[in-house]
Amino acid sequence: MGIKAQVLQSTTDMDHAEWLDFRKKGIGGSDAASIAGFNKWKSPIVVYMEKIGEVKSSISNEEAAYWGNVMEDTVAKEFQIRTGLKVRKRNAILQHPEHEWMLANVDRLIVGKNEGLECKTASEYLRDEWEGDEIPMAYLLQCQHYMAVTGADAWWIAVLIGGNKFVYKKVERDEDLIENLMDIEKSFWEEHVLKRVPPELDGSDASSDFINAMYPSAEPDSETELDANANQLLEALGQIKEEEKDLKERKKKYVNQLKEKLGTFEKGFTNQFIVTFKNQERQTVDSKRLKAERPELYEEYSKVNTSRPLRFKEAK
Repeated sequence: MGIKAQVLQSTTDMDHAEWLDFRKKGIGGSDAASIAGFNKWKSPIVVYMEKIGEVKSSISNEEAAYWGNVMEDTVAKEFQIRTGLKVRKRNAILQHPEHEWMLANVDRLIVGKNEGLECKTASEYLRDEWEGDEIPMAYLLQCQHYMAVTGADAWWIAVLIGGNKFVYKKVERDEDLIENLMDIEKSFWEEHVLKRVPPELDGSDASSDFINAMYPSAEPDSETELDANANQLLEALGQIKEEEKDLKERKKKYVNQLKEKLGTFEKGFTNQFIVTFKNQERQTVDSKRLKAERPELYEEYSKVNTSRPLRFKEAK
């Protein structure tokens, strides 16, 4: 049984700008994890803004993405050598036969099987994420998305880690996971993208970076009246601040009690833990003295950092 997906558009002679435009026509495999909340580099709100054309499609690490693309052929060839399986390119944007918003631009298909291959490169620092049977959740969802679009029975993933360790794994089709993923994607596409209703912001670094990029500076002396929901958010923040204050005090208490137990010893042991209380030196610049005695040098090496901290207090 072959791949069931239909072809939305051939990519043989497609340039990068045109490819990015076609990505707006639906949800691709690399979008799946972001929409489901499993991509720390991109949040659902960023994917939404890309799909409606408010921001350009972005790559969190363009250098890594560049080398991942360069090494794709190498990874695919090594996969063939190690597994004995043959792979072929499918130069097309594939589309789910029933859900036109589900798209896939796959790396390779396995010849003679109803399976595909995703090629990856990864940093040495991410080696632990690939230990044993482990596969990063973002890539697991990407593979399941491709299986949903194509009707494939399984999807392989091959990764070159740190430039010197090659790993490949088979991802079996998971109908329950695919059904849940499709529900999430369908809701995102129909309730947010098509209706032009942005999804709720989450607490990820990706959302924070997005907000900071969208609203980098404030208009001087400008004011606005906030809605009732803002009161709820501010009350919740106030409660969290009180809880944080209590946690910080408790943390200091426990740290001080442990320091007292260690005294002048730099290391201590329990049957569960090893704790250290060592001398540590850190060299810093006395900025006040530098400014007073060498103001010209202070000015030369000073820089202004612009930020917009959110602060609040109860109105009197």
